[in-house]
Amino acid sequence: MTTTKKPQTISPRMLFRSFAIAEMFTWAGLITALILRAFDVANLVPIAGGIHGFVFLCYSASTIFVWVNQKWPLRLGLTGLLLAIVPFATMPFEIIVDRKGLLAGDWRLAPGGEAPHGFIEHVQAWILRHVLLSIILLILLVTALFVTLLWLGPPVPRA
Repeated sequence: MTTTKKPQTISPRMLFRSFAIAEMFTWAGLITALILRAFDVANLVPIAGGIHGFVFLCYSASTIFVWVNQKWPLRLGLTGLLLAIVPFATMPFEIIVDRKGLLAGDWRLAPGGEAPHGFIEHVQAWILRHVLLSIILLILLVTALFVTLLWLGPPVPRA
């Protein structure tokens, strides 16, 4: 007897949890770097800040993606995004929405799922149907945004 296994995919819950945890750890790294710089031990802020900024952008993208999939109300989605600017707040938010069942289920717009309605759902459905290409494009987009934000950052003082 042969059984066909459904291919393993990352669930909305796992995607959101992964970036909420990563956001929390990068906040810890950034705060630690700021403290080390304040005590003139080492200046790791550019490295920790860069890592945190990249994870912040990834968390924001995953929050929007899960928000659309789970049909969160506007207020809840915006709360998830805004809490990323509060140190360590993404993890408590993730725990609360998970306990309320707001992260349950699979990707509703994945192949064989619901038909998309509206532009945003069509984009998400395309992404779920072209996962590898989407990951590559998302990495390029987040990297471009990250580099642009670094380039537009404050000028470096000259000695």
